[in-house]
Formats: sequence, structure tokens, C-alpha cells
Amino acid sequence: MGFEDPAELTSFAQRVEALGYDELYSYDHFGADDPFAPLMVAALATERLRVGPLVINNEFHHPALLARTAASVDRMIGGRLVLGLGTGYDQAEHDSIGLTLRPPKQRVDRFGESLIVLRSLLDDGTCEIDGEHHHVAVTELESRPAQAHVPFLIGGHGRRVVALGGRYADIFQFTGLTHAEGGKPGPGGFALEQVIERSRRLTEAAGDRDDQIERSTLVQFAAVGSEAPSSDEVSSRFGLDAHAIDSTPFVLIGSVEQIVDKLEQLRQLIGISHVVVRDPDGFAPIVDQLRGR
Repeated sequence: MGFEDPAELTSFAQRVEALGYDELYSYDHFGADDPFAPLMVAALATERLRVGPLVINNEFHHPALLARTAASVDRMIGGRLVLGLGTGYDQAEHDSIGLTLRPPKQRVDRFGESLIVLRSLLDDGTCEIDGEHHHVAVTELESRPAQAHVPFLIGGHGRRVVALGGRYADIFQFTGLTHAEGGKPGPGGFALEQVIERSRRLTEAAGDRDDQIERSTLVQFAAVGSEAPSSDEVSSRFGLDAHAIDSTPFVLIGSVEQIVDKLEQLRQLIGISHVVVRDPDGFAPIVDQLRGR
């Protein structure tokens, strides 16, 4: 659903919580609603639901101002913010507001500096950095979050973003999507072997903090039950073979037992324990089955 109507959002958030989900995420695309305002409605309508943007487009934001917003929102919703962060990718979105989308290397360089600023300001309320992209000298961020440590969810695919995830992520999200010219997404990272390799790089970059990073999958397609399409049917949608669909963490189709078995295998193989889906009602039987495991 969209997040436009506060009454509908209130009802939706309460249903998501009642179904047993732990978190609810918005998105950061120009033309849609602000990523934070609907989250406050959702959080205040529920008792325990954690909320966050999935993910903030770093190119749209100055990190010091983003830290102020995140701290304010976290305090107002009682310490339930998960701050999702990514580099941004869509050329048309940036063109529509006259904002330059930097080339990939510069984009990741700026993202790395932004993470330094955000982590320092949210943890300590201070930051001093004289970087290539950011020049910040804040001696006290008066707006403080409720949480001592606002968790960062970092989503991405490239080698350098994975390395930044190893240094800064509390949750690292594998997306499976790669982006062609202009930011057009495609399933270039769906193969299980690629995810295993990215997980290995994440472990290497994380060092001693590897066990502090929760691994996540952003599921691109899920269908549960007897009417779920076959792997062959789904394979044509993504331009992949059936074997890739059966093994990838980004497609979950089949019976409750089949999907639960697949998730448990992915947890053992890659450590994925955080799953984000787009259809909370359709996926509810899986949540119900997994609760308490």
C-alpha cells in the first residue's frame, strides 16, 4: 500500500504488528511521501513495531541534517527507528529536481563520509570531518535520539558498499538487484553463489564485529500456498533459470513448509535472519510458522 492516508496507514501498521512482524519500512523516492513522516504515524499507532526508511537515498541528504531528523524521529517514537541507508541510483529522479547523480565511485565515496558523520552525530552528538564531500564541525547536536545506538541498515551490492557495511551496518541487506545505465534495476545479483561471496566479503570487512551484523534479504517476489507459481513460471519474469530461482534468497515461492525450509537453509548457509517482504498478508503464514523458532 501507499503511505498517503494516515487513517489507512494506522490500520495497516496495526495489522502488520498483529500478524507478528517486527518492522515496517517506507521508501525514499522523489514524488512519493517523505520517508519519515508516515513512519511516525505507524509507530505511534502500534506498541512495539520498529520502523525505518528502506533505504534513504544518500544523494538527497546532507548527513548532519539527516542525523538531526533521525534523532528527532527516534525520540518522538520512543526509540524504534532503524535507519536504512543506501547510495541512490535513479538518474531520472535526480534529473527531475536538477540534482546531479554522481558517478558510482564518487557516490560511494560520499556515502562513506556520510556514514562517518551520521554515526558520530547519532552516537556522540559531535562530529568533525574535513572530507572531499563533507565539511562538518558540530560540537553538540542538541537533538538526541532515544536509543543510545540507532541501528543502521545498509543495503547494496557493490564491493565497496559491502565493505562499508562491514564497518558500519547493524543490518546488512542483500538486495539482488544491480543497476544498469540510468539506474534501471535488474536481477544481476540473484545467484546464490554471488550472495555467498558478498557475505564472505562482509565478514572480512567486519572483522571482530561480524557477529554484530544481522544479514538481511529484500525479497523481490514471494507467493505462498497452492496457487504459488512454479519456479519455471517465475524464471521467465526475472530472466533466470529455475535452479537460480529455487536457490536465490530473493524469491520465496511454494508451500509454507518449502519456504520455511529454504529460509532455514539460507540462515545456516549465509546467516540470513532478517527478511523483508512486500505482502504482509500473503506472507503471514510463514511468520506464524517461524515465530518462536
